[in-house]
Amino acid sequence: MSLSKIKAILIGATGGIGNQVCEQIYAAGGEAFLIGRKSDVLLPLADKFGWGFAVADASNWDELSQAVSSGQGVLGGVNAAINMAGSVLLKPAHLTSMQEWQATVADNLTSAFGVVRSCAPLMFAEGGAIVLISSAAASIGLANHEAIAACKSGIEGLVRSAAMTYASRSIRVNAVAPGLVKTSLTERIWNQPRAAETSLAMHPIGRFGEPEEIARAICWLASPDQGWVTGQTLRVDGGLSCLKSSR
Repeated sequence: MSLSKIKAILIGATGGIGNQVCEQIYAAGGEAFLIGRKSDVLLPLADKFGWGFAVADASNWDELSQAVSSGQGVLGGVNAAINMAGSVLLKPAHLTSMQEWQATVADNLTSAFGVVRSCAPLMFAEGGAIVLISSAAASIGLANHEAIAACKSGIEGLVRSAAMTYASRSIRVNAVAPGLVKTSLTERIWNQPRAAETSLAMHPIGRFGEPEEIARAICWLASPDQGWVTGQTLRVDGGLSCLKSSR
C-alpha cells in the first residue's frame, strides 16, 4: 500500500479509529491535516505527528470549508479526504426526540456530505480519494438502530452518486462499514457483559473489531494503489451484515 505521497484531510481523527489512521499514514511517510471540534484533543495529536490542525464542526459547512482551505494551504495540495466524524444513537424510533434525530443526522450524514462538498474541488486537477464511514446497520436490520441506520444508508447512497459525479476527474469515493469496534464511542456496549454477549453472538467471527483493522481498510481505499476502486462500501464487520451467525 503506497501512502507515502498522501496529503490527506482527516476529519474526526481523535477517535480510536482516527488515531490508527494517523499512525498508518505517518508510518508510511504521508502527511495529513487534522480537523475536529476540540483543540485540546487535536493539539497533542497534531504535535505527535508534526501536522497542522484546525478546529471546526464538520456539520457546519462554512466552518468545515474554512478548515479544509487551511489544510490545503498547509499541505500544498490535497489528494485524500477521510471523514471519521460521527455518533451513535441506540433508541427505537418512537423514543427518539427531534433533537436526537437532528443531532444524529448532523453528526453523520451532514458531515459526510460536507466533506464531499468541500474536499472534492481540491482534487479536480489531479484526482484523489474520499473515504466515508458507514455501518453494518445500513445493510442489516438491527433493533434500536433506526436513526443511525437511516444516516449510514444515506452515506452509502452519497458514495455511489458522488463516485459517478466525480469519476471523470479521477476522484474516487468509497466507504468503510464496520461492525462493532472497540472504541470509546461503543464502550457502553462492549464493556457491559450482557450487552457484549448479545452483540458478540451476532458477529460470526466471534469477537469485536479493533480500530487498527478498520484503519487498514480506510487507508487501503485512500491509497492511490486502489485507482480502480470507486463507488464501493467495504464491509469490515466480522460477517455481521452478510452471514447468519449460529453462535
